[in-house]
Amino acid sequence: GLSEYSTTVLSADFSRVSVTVLTKKQRKEQKKMDRRHKANQLRKNKKDLVLTEKRRLGSRDGPPHLVVVVSLHAQADSGAITKLLRGEGAGGIVHHDRCISGVSDSFGLILPRFKQRFTFLTDMHSLLDVTKIADSLVFVLDSTEGWDTYGDYCLSCLFAQGLPSYALVCQGVSELPVKKRVESRRALSKITEARFPDARLFPLDSEQDATLLLRHLGTQRQRKLGFRSKRSHLLAQHVTFTPNNPVDSTSGPTGLGTLCVSGYVRGRPLRVDRLVHISGHGDFQLSQIDAPVDPLPLNLTVSRPLKPSKGGDVDMLVGAPVRVLMKADPSNRESLQAEAEVDPMDGEQTWPTESELLEAEEARKKKRVMKVPKGTSDYQATWIVDEGEEENGDIDEESSDDDDDDDDDIMDEAMDKEDGETDSQEEEEEEVCSTERAGADQRYDEHMDEAAEEEGLKRYREARANEMFPDEVDTPLDAPARIRFQRYRGLKSFRSSPWDPMENLPLDYSRIFQFQSFERTRRRILAEAAAEEDGAMDGWYVTLHIIDVPFSVMESVQSGKPLVLVSLLPHEQKMSVMHVLVRRHPSNTEPIKSKEELVFHCGFRRFRASPIFSQHTSADKHKMERFLRPDAPTVVSLYAPITFPPAGVLLFKQRNDGIQDLVATGTLLSCDPQRVVLKRIVLSGHPFKINRRSAVVRYMFFNRDDIMWFKPVELRTKWGRRGHIKEALGTHGHMKCVFDNQLRSQDTVLMNLYKRVYPRWTYDPYVPAPLTWVKKEGTVEMEDLDME
Repeated sequence: GLSEYSTTVLSADFSRVSVTVLTKKQRKEQKKMDRRHKANQLRKNKKDLVLTEKRRLGSRDGPPHLVVVVSLHAQADSGAITKLLRGEGAGGIVHHDRCISGVSDSFGLILPRFKQRFTFLTDMHSLLDVTKIADSLVFVLDSTEGWDTYGDYCLSCLFAQGLPSYALVCQGVSELPVKKRVESRRALSKITEARFPDARLFPLDSEQDATLLLRHLGTQRQRKLGFRSKRSHLLAQHVTFTPNNPVDSTSGPTGLGTLCVSGYVRGRPLRVDRLVHISGHGDFQLSQIDAPVDPLPLNLTVSRPLKPSKGGDVDMLVGAPVRVLMKADPSNRESLQAEAEVDPMDGEQTWPTESELLEAEEARKKKRVMKVPKGTSDYQATWIVDEGEEENGDIDEESSDDDDDDDDDIMDEAMDKEDGETDSQEEEEEEVCSTERAGADQRYDEHMDEAAEEEGLKRYREARANEMFPDEVDTPLDAPARIRFQRYRGLKSFRSSPWDPMENLPLDYSRIFQFQSFERTRRRILAEAAAEEDGAMDGWYVTLHIIDVPFSVMESVQSGKPLVLVSLLPHEQKMSVMHVLVRRHPSNTEPIKSKEELVFHCGFRRFRASPIFSQHTSADKHKMERFLRPDAPTVVSLYAPITFPPAGVLLFKQRNDGIQDLVATGTLLSCDPQRVVLKRIVLSGHPFKINRRSAVVRYMFFNRDDIMWFKPVELRTKWGRRGHIKEALGTHGHMKCVFDNQLRSQDTVLMNLYKRVYPRWTYDPYVPAPLTWVKKEGTVEMEDLDME
């Protein structure tokens, strides 16, 4: 009876539930579970990928863990650190001393206990180059002060360039009394918090401390740097040079030759048909890649047969002959062509075709007819604005009057300051100087470069004048303004008035390359590089045969400088107009003028160029800045080889004594030759007679012809009035102007004129090696200077 009852109930339950409702519910549950499983799987795959990369670094399958020891204080001894790390008690076996070509303090270290291998080096002269490819940095601090001014300068450069994984180390803590150790570490942690929040501080006074540091370096999370993870790179461990021509026994090799560079491939797989860039020396082609014996083998068990590595390559056994992995095919090899070929006949005028004549006739018929003053050309007629036209709120963002209202107050404050300084100077002059003071002054003056002081003072005065009266220029008295400013034109609205980016381009634009869509090309090339599986794989020890290399590269290695190579992506050897977004570095207050030669560190490249500065806006036109602004991000435009972002950029200015100062840091923005940068000049005049909305203005021009030439350009005033020139009065530059409202007697009448500007082509890939940086004393503030 029970079984029949159960069956009846079950059948009754099923009869109540609709089949359609059940299916929807099941589908919903299934979708939810699928989404959850997919998210878990993606998370697991990402975690496995990170762990695989972490385990490969320093293991048998990956390159040795490259560690650069950096001393941040004059009293901190990096040599003592490396001595402890290579000691027997630390658990490592020094296998290859002086393993990096050109660097004396470098060694390879094998740790059988952790199944890892390391390469350590200390090189302060090429610090920026070696840290670009280092896996980890060991910062050696002073136990009391942390870092000095030079250490702070190094940190500023490294943070701007991109900081890999790091460890903070200090010595001398164990020598202190036990009670003072905690206080000392707490004080040092407080100093390091500003730069390295939540960073662990490693005391390094014993071999046990060295073992803990090695364990930390091998297991810590690796920080990825975008500019190097997308490209294959290599630090040279062995370098040889074979000249192309027979060597004369007396003079030695001087011309071009083949450079054989051995090292571990890092980052992406290295292809033989791609160009390689040697930092500081230029771009070159490869002829072949060999697989020599690994100088730092991690043989954990000798009896176990070694498995073939990825890509079908056989492991490199000791004593095995050098094998050729791949040879370059000249037909597929990337070209070294950096500039476009210029045909001088391209710019020649040809006879128009019938279709072009018809188009011109149609355009002439559709052209709007205007009434213009007698003698006005067609080009000037395009400036003219009908009086009945509405402005529709198109306000020139560069001509906003918010800051201009305070110009008089700023000038008064500056004059008050200067008066106060002259009073204090007169009081000092009344004091009697002793003979000792006179001798000290004489000794101080001996070390001063008077020509450099005068040049600096002139630059400071220009910068301060530009800050107080932005873009204002004086109308020349000895030359007509229409001749002096003939390349300038007026714009009704800086924001919305059109400007053709292909108009009147300079001759240098025929030498550069341009993309239809730089962003689309960048995404495609980086996606292809990420999926690359051909070539010498990450972790292989290879020898690259680089052809047509000057002997100066070998001389650089022989002088003790490391050699850093990077495989370039397609198009990265070609010249174009690059834009960099930078901010002034607070340590440097010296005015940097537009088109002044600066030293650039962009990704793996180093070069000199003369850029122009402009504002960072989302508009289609950008106002040029005469000086690098200290308070706002600035776009720096220059002729340089194409580099695909992301990449950190550092700007240096070289002093007369060869020391380079860091002036700005930033990132690569884009490659766009059509970005329009406009230089603005402001002509100013003063109201002479005012009659409600009309006024007689003088001192803007000094002859009648100039007034008629610039008559179509709109006027504005510092207090926000807008107007136009109605007619010229007399022959000495007085003109009657009409404004949109009553003019005040203390107002100033302004006229904005614009022209497009371009960088200077001064690109030079050969940058002299900088001297050790020393802080510049006695910087002059702009407020302290006399404007007279």
